[in-house]
Amino acid sequence: MVSSDRPDAAAMRAYADELREMFRQITDAGQELHEKAKSLRATAKSRDGLVTATVGARGELVGLDLDPRIYRHPDARALARTILDTVQRATDQARERVVEVLEPVVPRDELLAHLDGDLDTAMARFADRMEGKR
Repeated sequence: MVSSDRPDAAAMRAYADELREMFRQITDAGQELHEKAKSLRATAKSRDGLVTATVGARGELVGLDLDPRIYRHPDARALARTILDTVQRATDQARERVVEVLEPVVPRDELLAHLDGDLDTAMARFADRMEGKR
């Protein structure tokens, strides 16, 4: 009889097999996926079209273009908000593209939890899978 507070051995074995297969896939495709994700860039343009921001895979700002027309109505605070909003939208795009690149080998919900730094959710999902839950 299986205790309700302990993981089912068959479920643990199934999850171990799944992890082994995931590891094999990552190993096989790892270098290619790593290079693809690492070289990823995302660009967003502000709503007014005057600010263009490009970020790398981790959301780091790698390019910023300010149209000279921004000086026609000087408002430093508005410009700062526009830049921040544009960089955030580019970062969101980059994050989504990283997920798309890695999704064939890492389940989307687990990858998102890790990218968000949500250790509680990541560990809860891990525990659920160890117990045979999805």
